[in-house]
Amino acid sequence: MTDDARRQIVPVISMNTLTSIAPGRGSRRRQKLVRFVTFLAPNLFPLYEFIAHHAGRRLGLPTEIAVGSSYTELGTEAVDVAFVCGLPYVELSRGGEVAIEPLAAPILLGERFDGRAIYFSDVIVQRASRCQSFADLRGCSWAYNEPHSQSGYGITRHHLISRGETNGYFGRIVEAGWHEEALRLVACGAVDAAAIDCQVLSVALCAHPELVARVRVIDTLGPSTIQPVVAARRLPNQLRANLRAFLLGLANDPVARPHLDRALVHRFEVVNDASYTDIRAMLAAAEAVDFLTLR
Repeated sequence: MTDDARRQIVPVISMNTLTSIAPGRGSRRRQKLVRFVTFLAPNLFPLYEFIAHHAGRRLGLPTEIAVGSSYTELGTEAVDVAFVCGLPYVELSRGGEVAIEPLAAPILLGERFDGRAIYFSDVIVQRASRCQSFADLRGCSWAYNEPHSQSGYGITRHHLISRGETNGYFGRIVEAGWHEEALRLVACGAVDAAAIDCQVLSVALCAHPELVARVRVIDTLGPSTIQPVVAARRLPNQLRANLRAFLLGLANDPVARPHLDRALVHRFEVVNDASYTDIRAMLAAAEAVDFLTLR
């Protein structure tokens, strides 16, 4: 997502209570604010907002949620916990120990996910398009959300490499800023096609059923390991463990269940650095043939 796009979406939202009762004492003590930041699609922000505030309630911590403006914030004091794509995590984790640690990732509702922490990129075109598969898109215009997105960019790049297409496959390329905008560009005919995170696409089609008559899926790319929730390694070990346990317990939390269902999330499961070997291999393949830019 571009910096300008992020700034237009959501302000910082904080919990009201920033103090708590110290165990065994009658006086109140101030606790460190835990800052959650999302770098993911705006139409899933309600889930991330709920998780941030519910974690505060369950763990007795003050929390806030903000929209990230740059991946350089990861690993700094600006971010304690983040919802981030697997590709920037892999990019940041090269060359030694990274400052962030994957805690957990969602398992989406639906048989296509086979109970695994994976997702797909659905290739969409206008309903009336002549194109029937990705193979029909040579010379067409293509929209992607942003160049550090696995679902919109990294997986497309890898698919082209696997087909031996590393030089000018698309006629025109547009950086949309986020998936919902790429979807809009296809729906209105401004571009021919785009690869959309399947979770984002499903949520968008539920919220805007009129789009069902305007776009259709012609192909599917992936799967890729789904986006992790990460925590800064500078956080205390116990806090990171508590955050992971909180995420794993959401599926059986009656307060959380409606929020998960609306975002098409079944549950969260533990992931670690090794879980993102697939994305790491795709990035390495792109670097091996010097195909880091879709042109």
